Amino acid sequence: MDNRAEVRDFLTTRRAKITPERAGLPVTGTRRVSGLRRSEVAALAGVSVEYYAKLERGSLAGVSAGVLDAIARALQLDDAERAHLVRLAQAANGSNAVLRPSRRPKPWSVRPGLQWALDAVTSPAIVVNGRQDLLAANTLARAMYTDVFAAPEPNFGRFTFLDAAARRFYPDWNLAADMTVANLRTAAGKDPHDKGLHDLVGELSTRSDEFRRRWGAHNVRIHGAGVKTFRHHVVGELVLAYETMDLQAEADLAMTVYAAEPGSATADALALLASWAATDAGSPAAR
Repeated sequence: MDNRAEVRDFLTTRRAKITPERAGLPVTGTRRVSGLRRSEVAALAGVSVEYYAKLERGSLAGVSAGVLDAIARALQLDDAERAHLVRLAQAANGSNAVLRPSRRPKPWSVRPGLQWALDAVTSPAIVVNGRQDLLAANTLARAMYTDVFAAPEPNFGRFTFLDAAARRFYPDWNLAADMTVANLRTAAGKDPHDKGLHDLVGELSTRSDEFRRRWGAHNVRIHGAGVKTFRHHVVGELVLAYETMDLQAEADLAMTVYAAEPGSATADALALLASWAATDAGSPAAR
């Protein structure tokens, strides 16, 4: 697969993030770049400047695991960025081209057992794929994400960048936008042949300057656990811890479960949300 442009942009943006001070290098003379020079990355990685320049031009095919690890250390990549670099090298080698040809998303419906499992969770729980399609949820999550579910095909990328309601729903919209794009960029690295994801990125890039700018930053992340803040239009602020788990029986799908700190204002708000969901969530007047 010819992914030289992707490789070039990823390595260039990572190099720009590392200052000489952060890399433990002396600063001498006037610098034309804020990040490291190619020669400095090459020295830190223990490779020639010519070889690193070749890599940064996008030629990752045939690069050994040891060199990739050295580059990752020199650029101080985190776990998500290291994994992304390895996937870029695998794609350049064509190691996944036969197993994962270009494909469009297949129609998907929630299995009864999976929906029962979601419904058994007493806090909000959702199922999302790599394209950030919101595929399934329990009743409390549907009430929490009522704005997202207003779309015929709920998708967090489209909601975040194309729906004005997102600016209210996410108190820190910039953080939510950064995370959404990083998740999509990570998914693109895992499956560069996903036609549906390519189409989504093309749509968002065309319709949103905010998305296009973030997509060009080439940031990736591991979506695992943390705390998110939402502002629901009925119950107000929700500060929720979340845990995300890959579904073993469903390739490329993940379940996220949200939870409030016991005895907190958010716990009270979730109880109110559950009451609202049981009565008014499906009513047009509630919107």
